[in-house]
Amino acid sequence: MEEAFEHLTIDEYARQAAATDQRSSTAELGFHLLGLVGETGTLLSEAKKKQRDEASYLGYAEAFHDLQPATMEFSKAPMPRFEQTLLMLASKVGDLISSFVNSELENDKPLARDHLVSVAEKLIEASTESGITMEAAAAKNLHKILDRWPQERRYPEAFDEGFELEERLPRTMTIDIYEREVRGKTFVYQRSNHIYVGDRLTDNAVEPDDYRFHDVFHYAYVAVLGWSPVMRALFRLKRKSDPLLDEAQDGARAILIEEGLTSWLFTQAQQLRFFDKVERGGLPLDLLKQVRAFVSGYEAEQCPLWLWEEAILQGYSAFRFLQEKRRARLTIDFEQRELQVAELPA
Repeated sequence: MEEAFEHLTIDEYARQAAATDQRSSTAELGFHLLGLVGETGTLLSEAKKKQRDEASYLGYAEAFHDLQPATMEFSKAPMPRFEQTLLMLASKVGDLISSFVNSELENDKPLARDHLVSVAEKLIEASTESGITMEAAAAKNLHKILDRWPQERRYPEAFDEGFELEERLPRTMTIDIYEREVRGKTFVYQRSNHIYVGDRLTDNAVEPDDYRFHDVFHYAYVAVLGWSPVMRALFRLKRKSDPLLDEAQDGARAILIEEGLTSWLFTQAQQLRFFDKVERGGLPLDLLKQVRAFVSGYEAEQCPLWLWEEAILQGYSAFRFLQEKRRARLTIDFEQRELQVAELPA
């Protein structure tokens, strides 16, 4: 018996995509055309890079994987016919933009319709030549949209759910973080239940940048993602009952990945005032995609982009608090997926 299959129609795609629209429904046409030009330019750019660096450029196949289910393969270099079709697509998009800039579309709906039909025809032609169906691309695009801007936020189960307590990251925990001067040098100390956590920290940099407080980001990963090989090692909570997880997910390489990711994010955050004033949904999509690339092959890769954003924003909110106050009391609340920060009594 054949399995039931429901095709994704244009109307249904538009309905689902519109439900996650981050802009006002009254956004001007020019805003949407900027997106059309950008996406068309990306296709042309990928084709150009593949021709220039055919043996070494890996982004071409990756770009087309973003348009199709993982079960499909696409790694071939652009063929001359496909390249010509992409150029024609760009030409049709250019015609549409020209009419918009010249205010020819305001009162001429048939003209706008003709332009859109011409663009769609070339897009379908390019789709056919690339071996990617429009339906598959639309379905993959919806998946990507909901990964970043879900209609309903459902927190995934903890990675260590089902393990014994001595192999689980803490579901609740309070950590006091403060500075202390020792022989003329300032260090950061961390203490939980009157027990010191880890080593005292400095910025490890020529120019002070408060990276000494960076463990706050690891605590945010624990509180929001339920993931942190660094904290597993620090608290001796490695999943030794499962040798494969212990080695691959909780081992030294995973720790280095997390530390590298945290350091890289810090350099990005410095350029954006440590994400001050950035609200939920406001982190750059490219930044979040880079985060996922960092943890590729590790269990944290399963975390949706919106959850990564929550962990990052909560971590940097606590970091900015520490920058100002120089001391704080952090509370991990995994049930609420929160890293709470409060003033630390003197």
